[in-house]
Amino acid sequence: MSSEQDKNKYLLKELLGRPGNGSCADCGAADTEWASYTLGVFVCPSCAGLHGNIPNISSVKSVLRDSWSNTEVEFMASTGNDAAKAKYEQKVPAFYYRPTHSDCQLLREQWIRARYDRNEFVCLERQEPYSAEQKIREIFQISVLQYYTAISRLLLPYFLKEMVDWFNAIRAARFHYLQVAFPGAHDADLVPKLTRKYIKEGYMEKTGPKHTEGFKKRWFTMDDRRLMYFKDPLDAYARGEVFIGSGENSYTVLPGLPPLTQGYHWQFGITIVTPDRKFLFACATEVDQREWMAAFQTVINRPMLPQEYAVEAHFKHKP
Repeated sequence: MSSEQDKNKYLLKELLGRPGNGSCADCGAADTEWASYTLGVFVCPSCAGLHGNIPNISSVKSVLRDSWSNTEVEFMASTGNDAAKAKYEQKVPAFYYRPTHSDCQLLREQWIRARYDRNEFVCLERQEPYSAEQKIREIFQISVLQYYTAISRLLLPYFLKEMVDWFNAIRAARFHYLQVAFPGAHDADLVPKLTRKYIKEGYMEKTGPKHTEGFKKRWFTMDDRRLMYFKDPLDAYARGEVFIGSGENSYTVLPGLPPLTQGYHWQFGITIVTPDRKFLFACATEVDQREWMAAFQTVINRPMLPQEYAVEAHFKHKP
């Protein structure tokens, strides 16, 4: 290896130590072994492969294994990940989903194309497909069946961009709803509510409000303070919901079931005490019981936000 190549390798390693360059410019992975010498960004091996799908825009090299010219290294030094972020992410909508290294290839590739190929976050007019009012109206008009039918059609490779556009259009609609529901809330507080990530999900048994009905096996999801239950994990609509408040408002979770409780098949019970009634559940294993109780306790330990009192009141007045 020539002394010039040795020098360039040294300079590239030095550039990796600069702020922003140590994490992938596209997905945030802490593994920047590759770089786009036409865009001036350091990326992970996975995103480097996705850059290969837009050769008209990006050309990549291994930072350590490939040869670099002086001109290429100078360009990398003049740009870098932070500079690229400032250039290509000037107008990213708050609702737009920024994929991470753990997300699927589809989301990551379309994020890369949106940034560098379509320049969607530099020009607002190019955000029309997922943020236009007409698209939002369409979202509210289609039924669940139509939605899943549409998504199945979009699985064709030609429609990969449309699939991500729909995904972000749904987020745009949800974001608009949250802005109306929580006026004055900061965008940073609303964005985490756009994509549902359950605190806990799985099967439990439950009985009715009188505790005299037999226990039935149901699929439960814990979404912040909402415990929803379904007959089947793939059901579109919940059979019912339970609001989980905070300990300072007289919500508690207890192991076991009240004496004389009958009709359950699974032996590891949980009782949730609310100001109005008790909810009884049963788990198949002690591990399940422990995990569900930990999830409930985490929520109960957290003080309620002002808007959550309105949600609680809505639950109490449900028929």
